[in-house]
Amino acid sequence: MSQDGTDLFGAAAGDRPGAGSSAMAPLAVRMRPRSIDEVRGQAEVLRPGSPLRRLIEGGGGAAGPLSAILWGPPGTGKTTLAHLVATAAEREFVELSAVTAGVKDVRAVMEGAARTRDLYGRQTVLFLDEIHRFTKAQQDALLPGVENRLVVLVAATTENPSFSVIAPLLSRSMLVTLVPLTDEQVAEVLTSAVADPRGLAGAYALADDARDHLVRLSGGDARRSLTFLEAAAGVADDSLAPGAARPEVVEITLAQTEQAVAHAAVRYDRTGDQHYDVASALIKSMRGSDVDAALHYLARMLEAGEDPRFIARRIVIAASEDVGMADPTALQTAVAAMHAVAQIGMPEARIILAQAVVHNALAPASNAAYTGINEAIADVRAGKGGPVPLHLRGSGYGGADRIAQASAAATGRGRAPSYVYAHDEPDGVARQQYLPDDLAGTTDYYRPTDRGFEGRLQERWRWLKERLGR
Repeated sequence: MSQDGTDLFGAAAGDRPGAGSSAMAPLAVRMRPRSIDEVRGQAEVLRPGSPLRRLIEGGGGAAGPLSAILWGPPGTGKTTLAHLVATAAEREFVELSAVTAGVKDVRAVMEGAARTRDLYGRQTVLFLDEIHRFTKAQQDALLPGVENRLVVLVAATTENPSFSVIAPLLSRSMLVTLVPLTDEQVAEVLTSAVADPRGLAGAYALADDARDHLVRLSGGDARRSLTFLEAAAGVADDSLAPGAARPEVVEITLAQTEQAVAHAAVRYDRTGDQHYDVASALIKSMRGSDVDAALHYLARMLEAGEDPRFIARRIVIAASEDVGMADPTALQTAVAAMHAVAQIGMPEARIILAQAVVHNALAPASNAAYTGINEAIADVRAGKGGPVPLHLRGSGYGGADRIAQASAAATGRGRAPSYVYAHDEPDGVARQQYLPDDLAGTTDYYRPTDRGFEGRLQERWRWLKERLGR
């Protein structure tokens, strides 16, 4: 029983699942898994023999069960797993939120845990939600109880524990990393909720396109998907004709889910043609310098639940392929955006991606580097490019000079020419052959445009070729 008088499944003592008034509890609470078998996702951390599974099943070794810090995004099962830990071996369960609790509350829990242990021989599980909101002093107050195994601490956080949880507490706990549910797993959650007596009990039928829409909106968050489903069921009920008999099964349509969450369905399939079509449209809109179109396709991908890291990678490629040396800072922006997106995630990642898209679309365009490497690769694949010129070969190994002179003699050149160190030249450019013999004097891979910064490079490259004797 938690301190607010609710049982492990969030219902009041007289309103447990199966009781008549349990329907008053939110759908996400009613559908909370009651056993490991009902948990969706997290197969890795719940594999047989894993520390978390042993903790849930009542094990923990000779020294007793370890505390655990559950790290993961919302809706991945942190609260559920804490409840399952509490059910093992009939442990007492106490729940605190770091948003409202303080040191005084922590001490009260420890005192209560000591009484429960001494009087009833039962161990207490303390579930602390959002532990990253606790200050260092507040976290310090947990240490004695965790150290002495007075409580089994199960702490939940959405922020990296390495930065948000004090080291002594981390060292006394096992860190469990949870991941977002897959689309298939969220769909299973919804399907189960529609049929389960604890859920909608078969009184509703969820249309396929409505289910797909809810899956996309959930972003791997099971709780969010159930909240949206419950809202859509309410809209479906409201759409029934006044005074008419209620059908045995009420269908929840796509239009009703859109109305329930005020979010239109995005026509986008992350695994089908639209995935590639919209991604292609984003790239081509940036290449074509239409900022508005590029932002539109970016928005479509994000709203459909596309992985922002995939989008960031495409923007990085475009920054080199389509902007290149016309604005070298575009690549810097894109790479910075890719790293920032990986650290921050949605929804804030949309702002970073938008900045990178706008930079790419507004930058002067050049594909000179892209075409240059493609032409060089084509020549290599065609067998062009003879031996590396003798004066460019490595000289850091024994016998290198002897081998170079022998090669020169074999080709009728007498002695191998000496390498000219560019920094010894007045202008820092050494006039000597760099390309293999069969490509020297005929190769022109890099052809800079006159756009943006590359216009300045065009003149310099022309001067360099003259200085190199090309």
